[in-house]
Amino acid sequence: MTANTIVVVAAVIERPDRRLLIGQRRRGDTSALKWEFPGGKVKPGETDEAALARELREELGATLVKSAPIGVVVHKYAETATALEIRFFVAKLESTEIHPMAFEQTAWVLPRELSEYDFLTANRELVAKLATGRIKLSEILAATK
Repeated sequence: MTANTIVVVAAVIERPDRRLLIGQRRRGDTSALKWEFPGGKVKPGETDEAALARELREELGATLVKSAPIGVVVHKYAETATALEIRFFVAKLESTEIHPMAFEQTAWVLPRELSEYDFLTANRELVAKLATGRIKLSEILAATK
């Protein structure tokens, strides 16, 4: 990781009916109206799990119960000299009742429906793995203490 790398955590949240939570970036944001998984920047001195818990509280009014890493993507957008290191986690919330505060809109979608949404480029590899069932979120979470 270089000085020009921003570390970001993102949560893939699955309800019991297998639907995943996705959020659409606001109109005024960079990459406006693109879809993504909830999360955000890790602050200096913050652990990934603490950052994930904070971001889910701030963005969704949700309480993180447990999480497990499911992948890392390093992505550099053409318009900036900064690279993003996105650390993806499967996340279990205290309740799937959320109060979105940071998105244009949110949706609960089946993995096979993910391809119908215009995701951020950095999310596309994970989206493909989720859509094809190559990542089994409930199994990963069940194996986590």
